Amino acid sequence: MEITQLLFNGLAVGSIIALGAVGLTLTCGILRLSNFAHGDFMTLGAYLTWVINSWGINLIFAIPFGAVATIGAMLGAEQLLWKRMRGKRATSTTLIIISIGLALFIRNGILLIWGGSNQRYDLPVMASTNIFGVQVALDRLMVIVLTIIIIVALHLLLQNTKIGKAMRAVADSTDLARVAGIDVEKVVLWTWVITALLTAFGGVMFGLITGGVRPNMGWFLILPMFAAAILGGIGNPYGAITGALIIGIAQELSVPLIGSDYKQGVALLIMILILFIRPQGLFKSTI
Repeated sequence: MEITQLLFNGLAVGSIIALGAVGLTLTCGILRLSNFAHGDFMTLGAYLTWVINSWGINLIFAIPFGAVATIGAMLGAEQLLWKRMRGKRATSTTLIIISIGLALFIRNGILLIWGGSNQRYDLPVMASTNIFGVQVALDRLMVIVLTIIIIVALHLLLQNTKIGKAMRAVADSTDLARVAGIDVEKVVLWTWVITALLTAFGGVMFGLITGGVRPNMGWFLILPMFAAAILGGIGNPYGAITGALIIGIAQELSVPLIGSDYKQGVALLIMILILFIRPQGLFKSTI
C-alpha cells in the first residue's frame, strides 16, 4: 500500500504545482513572459494570507483577502515593470533577468518584514483517516478538492466568456487581436488577475500541506512549475495541469529511491528529457 500512499501524496503536491503552472503558462502564452518571480509571488500570497489569519480571521475568509493583495502586487509589477518593458520591445533574455531580480526583491522583502522563521496558519489540527490502507490527511484531501473546483471555474471562464475568448485570441497573435478590436491591455490585466488568484491559492495550499509558510518556498516550487508548463506545452492550461500531476506523482514516487531531499531533481530530469525529445511539450497551445 506504500505506492498508493505515495500516489495520493503526489496528487496533492501535483494539484498545488498545477495551480502555479497554469498561471505560469498563461503569462508565457499570452504575455510572452517567462516569469521567474512566479514562485515568490506564491510565497507572498501565502504570507499575506497568514497575516490576515494571524489577526484572528478564519483561514477560509483570510484567503480571499490574501488573493486580492496578491492581485494588487502583480498589477503593481505590471505597471512598474512589464508594461514599460513591452513598450520598449525588450528581449526575452532581458525580461528573464528582470523577473529574477523581482524574485530576489520579493524574497528579501519577506525576510526583512517577517523574518526567516516558518509561520503557521491558525487553524485546528486536521485529522486523517485510513481508507483501504491509505492514510488520507484531510488537509491534502481539501487541497485536491479545492484545486478541482478552481480548475473547473478556470475552464468555464476560458471557454464560455468574452474575456476567455479574447485571451485565446491574444495568445494566437497580439497584432491580429488589436486589428479585430480586442482591448489587449484589458486582456493583459485579466491575465494578471487570474494568475494572481491561482498563485495565491497555490501558495496557501502549499503552506497547508507542509505545515507552514517560509520565505524560500517559492524557490523550491518554480522548477516543478516550469517543468509542468513545458511538459504540458507552453500556452496550454490543461497540458500544464497534466504535466503538474505527472511531476508531483513522479517526485513522490522517487522518495523511497533517492530521498525527499533530492526529489526536486526529478522535475529537472523530466524537463530536460522533454526538451530533448519533444521541446513543444506533450500538447499544443489551446489558449
